[in-house]
Amino acid sequence: MAGAGGGALRELLAGRARKWKSTFGSTAELRAAVLSLLDRHQNLSDLLLEVEGSVKPAGEGGREHQELSSESFIVSVLQEQASRLGVPTAVLAAKNAVTKIEQICQSSVSPSQAPLLNLDQRESLSCLLRTVKDLLENNVFSRSHFCQEIWKMKDLPVLEAVWHLHRNGITGLGELLESSADGRAVEEWLCSSLCALCERAEGSPQDAEHAGRVLSDFAIVFLQNGFQPSELGRKLEFKKVPHICHAVLQRMLTWVLDAVGKEKEEDVSTLQAMRFWLNVFDVSIYKSAVHPDSLQQFFRHTLTEVLTYNPLLKVSDAIHKQREWSFTRTCSLLTALYRKLFVAFSAKESICQLQRVLETHEVNWQHVLSCVSTLVVCQAEAEPLFKDLLSHLLIKAFENYDMENMITAFLIARQAALEGPAVFMPYSEWFKASFGNASSHHGSSKKALVFLFEFLSELVPFEVAPYLKVHIMYPPFVPTKHRSVLLEYITLAKTRLADLKVAIEDMGLYEDLSSTHDSVQPQGQALRDVEKALQIFENTRKIPTSVIEASIFRRPYYTSWFLPALLRPRVLPKAPDTRMAFIDSLKRADKIPSNLYSTYIQACRARKEKMLQDESKVEPNHSKEPAEQLKAELAALRVLIVDQAKHEDVPAQIAVISDRLSNVLGHNSDENEAAILNSRIQVNVFDPQLEPCHQSVVDLLLTSFCQNLIAASYFNPPDRQGPCLSLFVKMICGHRSLIPALLGRLCQLIYHQGPSLNDAHILGLAAFMIHLCESRSLIPEIEADFGISQPVAEKVLSISEFWSCLLVCRTEESLSFCTRFCTAAVSYLLCKFSSFSCDDLCALVPPSLVKKLQYFVPRLSLEARGITSKEDKADLVWSSLTCPSLNYRRASLCLWKQARFQELLKEKAFQLSFREWLLLELEMYPEKDVLSASERQDFHYWAIYQWYLPAPSASGGCDGDLEKACGVIIDCILDFSQRLDLGSCGQLKSVSPDIHCKLQERLKDRHRGSALGEQLWRQQELLLHRRILVGLPASTLIVTCRKGKKTVLDCEDFFHYVNSELKNISSRGYALSYGITAHFFRGLLNASLDCEESAEGVNDVLTTCQTKCPIVLFSAVLWWPRLEPLLCSQWKRLFGAPLPEELERLRECQSSAMGFLSSGRVFPLSGPPWISAAFLHCTVQQQSPRGRERNALKRLGTDTEQLLVSLLFFSLMDLISAKIAPKEGVDFQTSLEWALEILQCLEERGISWPLLFLSAEEGSRKYSVLHSAASDRHSRLLPVAFYSLTPGFHHKLLTREHVFLYVALNLYIQLLQLFVEGKDLPQPEQFRRQGLGLESDTALGYDLPCLCCVPQADPLEVISAARRFLLGAIPRCPAKSFGNVGLLLEACEKLDPEVGAALQHFSQPAAAMEVDEELFLF
Repeated sequence: MAGAGGGALRELLAGRARKWKSTFGSTAELRAAVLSLLDRHQNLSDLLLEVEGSVKPAGEGGREHQELSSESFIVSVLQEQASRLGVPTAVLAAKNAVTKIEQICQSSVSPSQAPLLNLDQRESLSCLLRTVKDLLENNVFSRSHFCQEIWKMKDLPVLEAVWHLHRNGITGLGELLESSADGRAVEEWLCSSLCALCERAEGSPQDAEHAGRVLSDFAIVFLQNGFQPSELGRKLEFKKVPHICHAVLQRMLTWVLDAVGKEKEEDVSTLQAMRFWLNVFDVSIYKSAVHPDSLQQFFRHTLTEVLTYNPLLKVSDAIHKQREWSFTRTCSLLTALYRKLFVAFSAKESICQLQRVLETHEVNWQHVLSCVSTLVVCQAEAEPLFKDLLSHLLIKAFENYDMENMITAFLIARQAALEGPAVFMPYSEWFKASFGNASSHHGSSKKALVFLFEFLSELVPFEVAPYLKVHIMYPPFVPTKHRSVLLEYITLAKTRLADLKVAIEDMGLYEDLSSTHDSVQPQGQALRDVEKALQIFENTRKIPTSVIEASIFRRPYYTSWFLPALLRPRVLPKAPDTRMAFIDSLKRADKIPSNLYSTYIQACRARKEKMLQDESKVEPNHSKEPAEQLKAELAALRVLIVDQAKHEDVPAQIAVISDRLSNVLGHNSDENEAAILNSRIQVNVFDPQLEPCHQSVVDLLLTSFCQNLIAASYFNPPDRQGPCLSLFVKMICGHRSLIPALLGRLCQLIYHQGPSLNDAHILGLAAFMIHLCESRSLIPEIEADFGISQPVAEKVLSISEFWSCLLVCRTEESLSFCTRFCTAAVSYLLCKFSSFSCDDLCALVPPSLVKKLQYFVPRLSLEARGITSKEDKADLVWSSLTCPSLNYRRASLCLWKQARFQELLKEKAFQLSFREWLLLELEMYPEKDVLSASERQDFHYWAIYQWYLPAPSASGGCDGDLEKACGVIIDCILDFSQRLDLGSCGQLKSVSPDIHCKLQERLKDRHRGSALGEQLWRQQELLLHRRILVGLPASTLIVTCRKGKKTVLDCEDFFHYVNSELKNISSRGYALSYGITAHFFRGLLNASLDCEESAEGVNDVLTTCQTKCPIVLFSAVLWWPRLEPLLCSQWKRLFGAPLPEELERLRECQSSAMGFLSSGRVFPLSGPPWISAAFLHCTVQQQSPRGRERNALKRLGTDTEQLLVSLLFFSLMDLISAKIAPKEGVDFQTSLEWALEILQCLEERGISWPLLFLSAEEGSRKYSVLHSAASDRHSRLLPVAFYSLTPGFHHKLLTREHVFLYVALNLYIQLLQLFVEGKDLPQPEQFRRQGLGLESDTALGYDLPCLCCVPQADPLEVISAARRFLLGAIPRCPAKSFGNVGLLLEACEKLDPEVGAALQHFSQPAAAMEVDEELFLF
């Protein structure tokens, strides 16, 4: 060994020092003797190894130490030998060094170690190189001759030996390559050696380390020389080297690319060797050794070479095979190479280079399309860039009518779409967006249109079925005049589908037109359709519309494929499942033939019998293997996520996970992509049900996400975790058939099990929610069913709104959970996206979460109330959230103090308004609240008076306006009452004396919808208003104010509200409900306490009622038997004095009416006659026996015209009420008889009454009080009441009452308009048809008006009866009766031409005189 040899020589020389000195007289003599000895035993090559270091002779005492240099010996020997041979010393040294290198390299015992040296070889070579370095320092070594001698070796040196020469500065690799005579031989040697080196790297770790060093240093040389930019101005030192380096890199790349197409055939070790060579493309190894321009040139050249390598595949091959070139199916060598190349470029640069290559070269379509797949999977910015590229290609294609650009665009769009919607839009979407409207590229001219269809037609022979279906189902936009061009293409495409044995008629109900898989046979598609239909049926409990349509319009597919797939025999469960319920529904709807259903039942029974006979037979479960593969890949992902250096491998791993997930889901993974894409996701939040297989997959994914988050957060905060988790969630969203199960599982975990989740679960789900919102574009709208007991029965929600609905806070436990969840979510958001602006953050988090925190934190923490200063350094440490000891209140308060969070609260979208705060507070259950009653009161006081009341309206406050705050409170109570039972609203305290004004404003602000919907909403709203008013203190209805020196009671606002709104929810038509009536009178008596003269104040109000709000007095009359004892008791308790005069007058009227009917006393007329009439009418209805009414009417005095007409009015109101509110206890027949009795009495006394049926504007002002008291609904139905009285019309009526014809025609026109407009006359069944959920026709306390409510069940019969009456009456009317009917003639002719013609004819004087016989109607 070299080291041992050198030491032996030192010992020999040292041990003989004394003898040398005693034998030889001087050092020169000693040198001459040594040279003579070496000359007789000369081997210069060995000498280069044997001599090392220096020798120090030992001396005695102060004797001089002398050194003997080994270099000088070697130089002397070389010079002596060179002089004898006649050659230069440097040449001789170089030749001997090469000889020794050859000996060292040939000493290998195993040919497999050819590219690397063993340990002994390395030590020998190390000694030799040290000696050569010494010779170089002494200028006795020739590099040029050394290089030449190297190439003369019989076997070229081991690659590692050349590396040592390069590494130690003996001769650089470039200099060595430049000296070669045969460049091609050198290339062969280098390439074979490099291949062997790569194979050797798979050996021991030491070999791998040595191989890596050798490869790195050589790669630097190859790039420095093979890709040296000329513009750098550096002199070219070598002429041969650039070509050799370039050629070596090219050949090694070819070595790798040759294996790409036959990866499955290659040996595993060979593939590993090639992967090792790909380390040449690690940017990190070059650092500052290679100029950036050289590196860019090398990578750009390599990418070009890969894309253009062996361009044998035709475009037709690419169309047919590109599905096999997706990211997960592409050779791993090629995807690894692409990923390394893309490190040197941005996504834009990579796509630009791809575009340049496509425009200037013949390409290998497999490599180009696999490059596209790798880019969209591994580069998050690639999607918009590819969309721009596709747009550019289409523009160029239509500008020049260039087929090449067209096919390139289609291939790239399809390839990108193969990677799923998580990374690129589905092909069907791209095709629709590019060609589906008039502004598309082909819409500019007929030539462009023909060009497009010629291109599509040329593709047809090579197309696969899914793309043809897309083109047929979503055809390009074609103007009507060119429709034949489209039809020709569709015919051609259907022919191709027929050749592929895929009939368009056999397309499934929910077939995925963007699926990348081969078209399945109808049997398989039918199974998928059945599963989707069952899923929809389970969520809606209704037969899907697509199934009903198929049973009608696609009968062959429905009967031949769908029903057999649905009715596959099985063992029926004891309790009916979803499939059984679905089959039963179809059977009841006559959608399953009876014979087929019977066959199915018999087959199921046979299957059960067979199972009982052979219970031991168990089918193997083949689904475990894909699930295990998915688990393994998820575990591998966790390893990559926790290591920041491996984040670049995460996109590829997620693509692999996506592929494994597809295998686990089977056909469910993509069967319904198109259906889900274009339809809403239905989620039953109230009772989510999941298939076991789907739940296990979702749990696996959610568990993996949570574990990845916690593991990654252990090493790095979220902002340093990269896009790994975001890509993971996008991948999940890309499997759209899994989204319903995912959302259903989230419902179970958050809505139903939230308080039981631990901290790790909450952190994980909160972060998952943020990333789910980040991927919101991949999630369709959600149709959430919260059950009938929830605030919203069914509502279409975005993913952000969906999360808000899941986080419901009503109890202490739910408050704790919601606070923890929202704190974790917002903390993760602020840490993960710390560099984002507030605008960007708004898109990533549901605003409701931030709003809920604004509600929770001040509610739970006194410290948060009134915080105005922001602590810039109070950043919440993400890792602290995982600490079990951290109190959630402290964590939320810490977040609250963050400056960034406070900045977020300034955003309009995140500001919690007073209204939203009230709705949240109303949802809390006081008995289950974390706050005590006193704490809650303190919180309410702070929130209302210190926070929202003074806050500006721009931030959700009330601008300091207490009246405005009261209006918001009432508005919220009404809204909340519409969603839930009003509950405790009756316990509300006084909030504003102007409540009724606020309620009216709410009604005026209502946005108009359909007439029926508006009517129903208004009625429901008014009922809620009435309940609110009854719940308020009675005195709030009355305003006290000073007038001069007196305190007076002002009810003007309340009267206006009653006249405009409240009277319209009266079922009796002329009276309010007892509750609101009693409430008003109680309030009136209470408010009179503030008056100096209480009785006078009450009298003034009731006197005002007679003209401004008579319905209040009519209400008092109707309810007087119940109201009188209440008022008497209250007045006595308050004042102990006689009743006020007006109240006493009401008592007297009631007494007079009772006495008149019971004892025959005279009925005195005191006060307004309509008050007396109201008392008489109500008393008759309440207690008069049958048959006594007529006698009572006869006993009335002579001056009773207004009394009798008023009685008729009240009887008509009851007549109408009897039908629109039958549950109020008013009998129709009794009311009709009473009305006819009054009418007869009027006729007998010759009292004019028809003007009662005209409005105050059209008729007599003396009936304005009565009309003002009637509800709009009753007034509108007066025509029905009028024509119900026709049996009581006297034969003299036409001649005595000249206005009668005008009144009858006017009411007939109103009757026709009621019928024609229809919207005002909904049938009771319409409530149920429109799904309003009314339990009965009077669910709101009254019926809507409808003509079917009169004795004749059909409105047409009422109109026909009225029409017959008019046609008989018109000829009998005197000429004076036609005086003013001309005003009605036009409307009458329009609505009923026959009546109009009769009116026109008999209005002539001559015609009127023709008829003098008696009216046949009488």
